[in-house]
Amino acid sequence: MMTELWTQIASFLTSDRLLSVIRAFMLFSLGFLIAKLVSATVVKIVQNKVDKHRNMLLRRGTFYLIILLFTISALKELGFDLSVLLGAAGIFSVAIGFASQTSASNLISGLFLVAERPFSVGDVIRVGSTTGEVLAIDLLSVKLRTYDNLYVRLPNESLIKSEVTTLTRFPIRRIDIQVGVAYKEDLKKVREILYAVADKNPLSLEEPKPAYIFQGFGESSLNIQFSVWAKRENFLNLKNSIHEEIKNAFDENGIEIPFPYRTLYSGSVTEPFPVKQVKPTPTNRNQAL
Repeated sequence: MMTELWTQIASFLTSDRLLSVIRAFMLFSLGFLIAKLVSATVVKIVQNKVDKHRNMLLRRGTFYLIILLFTISALKELGFDLSVLLGAAGIFSVAIGFASQTSASNLISGLFLVAERPFSVGDVIRVGSTTGEVLAIDLLSVKLRTYDNLYVRLPNESLIKSEVTTLTRFPIRRIDIQVGVAYKEDLKKVREILYAVADKNPLSLEEPKPAYIFQGFGESSLNIQFSVWAKRENFLNLKNSIHEEIKNAFDENGIEIPFPYRTLYSGSVTEPFPVKQVKPTPTNRNQAL
């Protein structure tokens, strides 16, 4: 019995089928190595000519294309009828298409994102209430890292249908500061103070120039918008520093930032509540305590 087993093993080792299996394995292994080498070479050639997103897609596309070609060659070496496989793959693809319409929609949306390029890997975007850095742009979804270090996956279809704001698209950004001053203040003096604050701040750009816009008469204040420009990387630092500098400049020059005024009234029939301001005295203070 052992003799027959060894005979069968020897017959298999010397048969053409074993040679076909070995050749198929070698083809697949060779294809894997060539795919890794070619995709890495392509990336090195075009890395300074395209952005990170296209670089990544080109590397993956080259790798999987070469793997697919060598896999087909290996299957053919094993004796598979590729026409039957292609027919089965077509039927399987139709079934998957009906079962995964959402994925197909995301796939088509991903192709639109690749062609339109509203943002790239490394950009900071805002979609609805989510703001973060783009980590990857895949065919089905876009991956973000938020400022509080959370990983967010956004389907491509939702990006196509939503308003997307790319915060890092241009090299400079504008900061709009809303300021309210009391009605008694001299607006010319207020304007000079605001321009002086912007001129002293090293992060505020001289070009484009800061803009002073009087927005109207509010309930308890004169409303002003003061806009300054900053380089993209200095946006947050300027936004934090210039608000503090404006407050300090107003205090130094006696410019009042008023609180909203309110009138208490009990209704249309009764008289308004009388409000009387009493100066604190030692007696009143002791009674309050």
